[in-house]
Amino acid sequence: MTGYYDYILGLIPLALLGITGTLTVAGLQLTTAVPMAAGVAALLTGHALFVNGPSSPSPSRLDEHAGPNAADAPSPSVLDAD
Repeated sequence: MTGYYDYILGLIPLALLGITGTLTVAGLQLTTAVPMAAGVAALLTGHALFVNGPSSPSPSRLDEHAGPNAADAPSPSVLDAD
């Protein structure tokens, strides 16, 4: 099943290559087309990280996968070095 991040990972190289090629064919120099395409790829990455960022599991799901909590564990005995 493909998700949002799968599409983003596919769009990043497509933006770099496709936009660079399109702008070069349209008449821009390669040294201008590459930074413009890289800007689009950076915007895609920024959107994936900050606008629609990966979510952490809910606390109930986190408790299912975690082991015993530190509060539930027995307290260690105190060792005296003297």
